[in-house]
Amino acid sequence: MSHWLMKSEPDEFSIDDLARAPKKTTPWFGVRNYQARNYMRDAMRVGDGVLFYHSSCAVPGIAGLARVASGPYPDETQFDPKSPYYDPKSTRANPRWLLVDVALERKTRLLPLEELRARPELADMVVLRRGNRLSITPVTAREWAAVVKRLGRDAP
Repeated sequence: MSHWLMKSEPDEFSIDDLARAPKKTTPWFGVRNYQARNYMRDAMRVGDGVLFYHSSCAVPGIAGLARVASGPYPDETQFDPKSPYYDPKSTRANPRWLLVDVALERKTRLLPLEELRARPELADMVVLRRGNRLSITPVTAREWAAVVKRLGRDAP
C-alpha cells in the first residue's frame, strides 16, 4: 500500500464537503499537472492512504484521513467548455486528464503546516520542500506513521 498527500483549497472543496458527499466519496477532479496526473494514473491503487490537506488558506495543514476509492478514469471537467478545468486539446478518444475517487476515513483536528515543519521525522516530506506546488505528492510509510500517530494522540 502506498500513501499520498492530496491538497484542496477549503473554499473550493474542504474535508467537511467530503464528509457531506454521497458515500463520503468524491472524484478528485481538476488536476492539471502532468506529474500529479501520472501519480493518479500510474501509482495510486484502491485502498491507498490519503492525507487530506487544506491549502491556500489562513492555516494550511492536514485536515483528515482518506483513501483512494477507485482506479483512474477520465476527468469529465476537461470536456466541459464552461468548466474552469476545460482543456480544448483533450478528446474523449484521447483524454489528457484522469482522476481517482477519494473516500473519507475520518476528519481529524487540523495538523498545521507549521507543526509539520517542527517535526524532525517529517523533515523530508515533499509538501515541506521549498517551491513544491504539486497538489498530489507521495508520502513515505515512515511519514504516514508519524502523522497518523500525531493525529491519534491529539484526536478530538
